[in-house]
Amino acid sequence: MPRLFGTDGVRGLANGDVITGDFALGLAQAAATVLTQGRHAEARRAEGRRPRAVLARDPRISGEFISAAVAAGLASSGIDVLDAGVIPTPAAAFLVDDIGADFGVVVSASHNPAPDNGIKFFAFGGTKLPDEVEDRIEAALASPELLPTGADVGRIRRFADAEDRYLLHLLGTLEGQRLDGLHVVIDCAHGAAAGISPQLFADAGATVTVIGNDPDGININDGVGSTYLDPLRAKVLELGADLGIAHDGDADRCLAVDHTGEVVDGDRIMAILAISLRSRGMLTDDTLVATVMSNLGLRLAMAEHGIRLLETAVGDRYVLEALAEHGLALGGEQSGHIVFRRYSTTGDGLLTGLQLAAEVARTGRPLADLASAMTVYPQVLVNVRGVDLTRLRSDPDVAAAVASVEERLGDTGRVLLRPSGTEPLVRVMVEAADAAGAESLAAEIADVVRERLAL
Repeated sequence: MPRLFGTDGVRGLANGDVITGDFALGLAQAAATVLTQGRHAEARRAEGRRPRAVLARDPRISGEFISAAVAAGLASSGIDVLDAGVIPTPAAAFLVDDIGADFGVVVSASHNPAPDNGIKFFAFGGTKLPDEVEDRIEAALASPELLPTGADVGRIRRFADAEDRYLLHLLGTLEGQRLDGLHVVIDCAHGAAAGISPQLFADAGATVTVIGNDPDGININDGVGSTYLDPLRAKVLELGADLGIAHDGDADRCLAVDHTGEVVDGDRIMAILAISLRSRGMLTDDTLVATVMSNLGLRLAMAEHGIRLLETAVGDRYVLEALAEHGLALGGEQSGHIVFRRYSTTGDGLLTGLQLAAEVARTGRPLADLASAMTVYPQVLVNVRGVDLTRLRSDPDVAAAVASVEERLGDTGRVLLRPSGTEPLVRVMVEAADAAGAESLAAEIADVVRERLAL
């Protein structure tokens, strides 16, 4: 059987093969069995109190029945549920830590289209789960152990001040820096950020224009947000705004657009923020954490500014693990998952956008000028479907094709092959000095993968 959990929880078509109401209830019961075995939960029980969990979702229509099933599963396992409703995923992580809840559950499929949905968990402290804990939850699906009766079953209550707590926390990260004089366009992707991101930037002093802020349950990520940047670019240019901020459906990521309409991706955002933190003595060990998918240009820019780049596997939780293990301050992904360990336990698109805008205000330099610190090398990504992922690392012809391309690139590019963590496909990535060369070399490797690993 394939592993149930992917790089960011369990995800799939809502009411399809996996993400059903019955499954959500059972997964919640299994998670309750595993995530209430820590000392904090035992101490709570010893005091005669039930364990607590924070529950949140994005506004897609299926989130209503799935979150109801999750709440039922938790309460039936003796967990008191604080239902925060529609809030960003990073808000849920913050709230778990803020109130000392035993764990958190978020019903969301992030940047996926509306028919999809997913379930992800945060441990005590608001951190993402290690692989081995997810494996224990998956194993517990067969026989959840917490089935109390009578007064020991959990209660479900509305988390009334969830948004206010999170908003005040984000404003506090500015540490006195205001955004007065900046005109910011925010694209909320018709998602979880719609209710709070515009208020956040307005409270920080910015002039705010908002698009993608009318969620109806089925339009999340539909032609807007961080995966569809053209509407944001057009609005920034139309209004002559200073910058644009784009979230995805659950607002754990952020991409940006400068005043010329140029896209500023996660790598460039990390470069800007790392250089800023280092200049202020706030970048621990002068080190930035990024994944193997980050552009070669980020590596070169960091070296030029005396910043070491520590690489991890793809997935913001692996970035988080590296940040925690080494006590580092900043890390993230090209896709816009950026982690400020000083302020957050996970990737936070609102926090990232706020800090990026604050750097523009602090320096008085346009975002385009700040982003020029990094040159983006052409990067081509080819997805190869219908192949056997288990043979990717062992096939000699695939290995020979990669070695041949790497030899031709030398120090002017790189190759990366990896199986997707969320879809049944292999990703072939090639970076080179010119786009045409990158496309040709990526196609060359993809052809070998397709021929040798075909199912």
